[in-house]
Amino acid sequence: MADDLLAAVPQSDYNADSIEVLEGLEPVRKRPGMYIGGTDERALHHLVAEVLDNSMDEAVAGHANRIEVELHDDYSVTIRDNGRGMPFDPHPKFPGKSALEVILCTLHAGGKFSGKAYETSGGLHGVGASVVNALSDSMVVQVARDRKLVEQRFSRGVPLGPLEEIGAAPNRRGTTTTFHADEQIFGHHRFKPARLFKSIRSKAYLFSGVEIRWKTAIDDGETPTEAVFHFPGGLSDYLTETLGKSSTYAEAPFSGRVEFRERFGVPGRVEWAINWTPSRDGFIQSYCNTVPTPEGGTHVAGFWAAILKGIKAYGELVNNRKAAQITRDDLLTGGCALVSCFISEPEFVGQTKDRLATTEAQRLVEGAVRDHFDNWLAADTKSAGAILDFLVLRAEERLRRRQEKETQRKSATKKLRLPGKLTDCTASARDGTELFLVEGDSAGGSAKMARDRKLQALLPLRGKILNVLGAASNKIGTNAEIQDLCQAMGVGLGTRFNIDDLRYDKIIIMTDADVDGAHIASLLMTFFFTQMRPLIDHGHLYLACPPLFRLTQGAQRVYVQDEAERDVWLAKGLGGKGKIEVSRFKGLGEMDAKDLKETTMDPNSRKLIRVTIDDEEPGQTSDLVERLMGKKPELRFQYIQENAKFVEDIDV
Repeated sequence: MADDLLAAVPQSDYNADSIEVLEGLEPVRKRPGMYIGGTDERALHHLVAEVLDNSMDEAVAGHANRIEVELHDDYSVTIRDNGRGMPFDPHPKFPGKSALEVILCTLHAGGKFSGKAYETSGGLHGVGASVVNALSDSMVVQVARDRKLVEQRFSRGVPLGPLEEIGAAPNRRGTTTTFHADEQIFGHHRFKPARLFKSIRSKAYLFSGVEIRWKTAIDDGETPTEAVFHFPGGLSDYLTETLGKSSTYAEAPFSGRVEFRERFGVPGRVEWAINWTPSRDGFIQSYCNTVPTPEGGTHVAGFWAAILKGIKAYGELVNNRKAAQITRDDLLTGGCALVSCFISEPEFVGQTKDRLATTEAQRLVEGAVRDHFDNWLAADTKSAGAILDFLVLRAEERLRRRQEKETQRKSATKKLRLPGKLTDCTASARDGTELFLVEGDSAGGSAKMARDRKLQALLPLRGKILNVLGAASNKIGTNAEIQDLCQAMGVGLGTRFNIDDLRYDKIIIMTDADVDGAHIASLLMTFFFTQMRPLIDHGHLYLACPPLFRLTQGAQRVYVQDEAERDVWLAKGLGGKGKIEVSRFKGLGEMDAKDLKETTMDPNSRKLIRVTIDDEEPGQTSDLVERLMGKKPELRFQYIQENAKFVEDIDV
């Protein structure tokens, strides 16, 4: 009977005509987030980084020593270098097309795959220039090479005409790219002079052999309209300028540069600078092939391993037994560091290259930095002693807090006898523990069976938490869900929040992959941002990523996040036999413990999104949260009008 009913349903809405084949640069315009991380202001500025990275690669390879960046009054950007110039001779595999057109109109086309043209480079996937082309309504590329000056124009990834020779260039070489970001993609977002100025200046610090000239026709009242960046001292100059007049434990930073070829026989190098200060929180800014890696990666792990082993060895040398207690977390307290490495064929996590994944980088960086740090500590015993004493004090303070926390956890657990509420973990120390904020009791049931009892705790939330924006402070403090949350976490609200009192290492928001789940997650993030912001600043807040579908084909099983990923797997198959069975999870409560553990809770197989604040301008995030979550619907409506992508034909 059921089969008869299915047979009666028209199938004409899903046939060969339904299968889209995206050609050329269409995939980029269809899903820009896959290539530049979104369509917001951060993604917009990433376009400049993609083009600038190509010029920086020429400089690092020794073929250019000058780069010019100009922001025009129509918000178009020109980037010019004096490198070798993009090749424009006919491409052997694409008859009738120049190499320049292939590079700019084809994904995964470039000169950085084989390693012959560049030993190290920031662009690796062959998508940077073509992505910028696809997402620009106007792009003009001029190349001076082989004593010729040629030009080609594009719009939204499509050539507007053939490559043209526009003159002779007997004393000139290099590539000039001018592009205007497409408003169909980026809406009202515009390039910010201050943001571009900051990123361009940091590039000049990363390679002392390049001079970068900056010019802007847009006066924001704070950014210089013209500037020249050239820093022979590299990262040491950068760190000294960043710390300003802050007092430091070492008179001069520990800095250096090592060529990997001299030490390990492979191309590349690492440069670093670090100092410790009691005047501010510690930080580390890392780069690979001049590309910022804000989430760190293997090169950062190697750097901290060298510093930690070096300081412990020095402590042993001077008979300070307490040095053995120092951990990487202690180094980060007051430790201000810059690390820049250049390696061939690096592996990044994602196209936006936020984290380096090359395993070999850890060994290379650690080996290069370690010997230099040992020698530096031995040569400057005054600085070494001051740093060691500071780190030992931090380690002792951390251990004292841990002992207090163990006592607090035991007493707090006794107080928190809340039936159906907190299911605590058994670990007495905070390190490695996680609190999952679960939507509903049904999901909490599966999560109880899926969790690691030692390290993972659960707190089910009933319904939607109070929107704290606009709510009276007494209403916030007396709200039952918020009281339970604060008590479970061991912290207070607002000015009474103390990061040292936090009972868990990670707070993980785990909601259904639907509209209600997204709303609950946004309410929770608003709560943490307004009432417990240090929680976010210190990297303790995360979002779980439960899958929407499970695909099964024979013995093969795959979990996917959305419809687009599902369709990709359906098209190519799972590698098993028979029909692909598709199961949609309507909520976490419908997932059995095995599915939930494997996809969402097991650290070895899950995906987590760390919640961060990207405030390029003071108060920028606060203003956005107020517009989206505040009590004034007109601000919300205005934001939707400014950001929504409207279409003329809507099929309801």
